[in-house]
Amino acid sequence: MTRTLVDAIGATGAVLTTLCWVPQALKIIRERETRAISLPGTMLCVLGVLLWLVYGLAIVDGPLIGSSIVTFAMTATILVLKIRHG
Repeated sequence: MTRTLVDAIGATGAVLTTLCWVPQALKIIRERETRAISLPGTMLCVLGVLLWLVYGLAIVDGPLIGSSIVTFAMTATILVLKIRHG
């Protein structure tokens, strides 16, 4: 595979895995309802995304850094709301 194709695949994956959190975050922000969300699962997800961000910074990978920042912001918001609203 060419480098351009590899980069396009990575960027597409980053965009899709980031966008998948938007509906969940908006629903939780709007409804303040988090009973169905797992606290341990959300904590692990936030930690995992934070580690991807650190990794992206270490290897200076723009799409990984950008998607990790956005995903971290959304999942951290979900985590804070989960802790606040149970």
